[in-house]
Amino acid sequence: MTPTTLDFNDTEIAFRDKSDAELRQRHLLFRSLNSQGLVDFGAMSAALALKIGLPIKPLIKATVFKHFCGGETLEECEPAVTRLGRAGIGTILDYAIEGKEREDELDATRDELLRNIDRARLNPHIPFAVFKVTGLARFALLERIGSGRALSAAEEVEYARVRERVENICEQAAEIGQPVLIDAEESWIQDAIDRLAEEMMTRFNTDNAIVYHTVQLYRKDRLAYLKESVERVTKGGSRYGVKLVRGAYLEKEREHAVTLGRPSPVHERLEDTAADFDSAVEFCLSKRDRLSFVAATHNEAATRRLVERMAELGLSNDDPSVHFSQLFGMSDNLSYVLAHQGFNVSKYLPYGPVEDAIPYLTRRARENSSVKGQASRELTLIEKELKRRREC
Repeated sequence: MTPTTLDFNDTEIAFRDKSDAELRQRHLLFRSLNSQGLVDFGAMSAALALKIGLPIKPLIKATVFKHFCGGETLEECEPAVTRLGRAGIGTILDYAIEGKEREDELDATRDELLRNIDRARLNPHIPFAVFKVTGLARFALLERIGSGRALSAAEEVEYARVRERVENICEQAAEIGQPVLIDAEESWIQDAIDRLAEEMMTRFNTDNAIVYHTVQLYRKDRLAYLKESVERVTKGGSRYGVKLVRGAYLEKEREHAVTLGRPSPVHERLEDTAADFDSAVEFCLSKRDRLSFVAATHNEAATRRLVERMAELGLSNDDPSVHFSQLFGMSDNLSYVLAHQGFNVSKYLPYGPVEDAIPYLTRRARENSSVKGQASRELTLIEKELKRRREC
């Protein structure tokens, strides 16, 4: 199949491993997500109900959590990992913990991430591990570092423990050859994350891309940052690893900028974000002698452009320097069709306690309910497949 005939509307392939009942459940969920008002009310109500102890956890776990997450533990994720693996799709296990404060909580997250990495080593269907620095550090500490303000003596000690946790994870990943992604977060803490990511890439990517940074292209400055960062990290011979995304904190970024009376750091137009994403992909392709990258996008046009560029450059579908990724529960038409044609593709599979996954689930719900979100597209594909099955 040539890139021009790659059919992302092939619902038979996209939903081959889903039963009729599962498709109907998905249809109901995405119909709900198609309403912005319902999503906002549901997100607020769920967080409040869990906070005051109302017994709604089973309902959340059986619906939106089940759709977007693998389970509450690594063990509960196994069926999803196996199912995706049978379709040639890898799994990126994401321990969805963020915003913890106490040192024992942050150490516990590190320990779970180390277990996650070790589990990945034993399973060929898990190409990457992943973590958020906010799972290993207080948000306020990262914010202070990002602002450039001097740390107190106590904060210096605290930051040394953060750096040690990140180092523990990257060192274990390097020892067993398991690539690990460091997620991007809010712009006002991202500078602190950037420094850690570049340091770890320089130290541990001496032979292969083990540590991957993440660049959010909805930020106006990130394309330039990517190019400068690659030069800094690779000048000593280290290989750069990067995951390219559009970005996950759009509303939050704009609200924060208004609060501070500053210009928004994110593009005003979707077209500008798309242009920067495509430029970042082209840059990464041109530097693949020095870097490996993950194109993490649900955008069909951007995915097709990358496939076409790979063909033009004479790259095989499974070229090890290029990887595609989508979120679990979304854009199966991309993931399954790409995998069917032998491309490197994975699903981002969050897991963890239901109550801790609420911030992640809220972001997914709002993303799908946005004006140009996924819900309508998902509904169209599901309806097409249900109709096809009825007519078979």
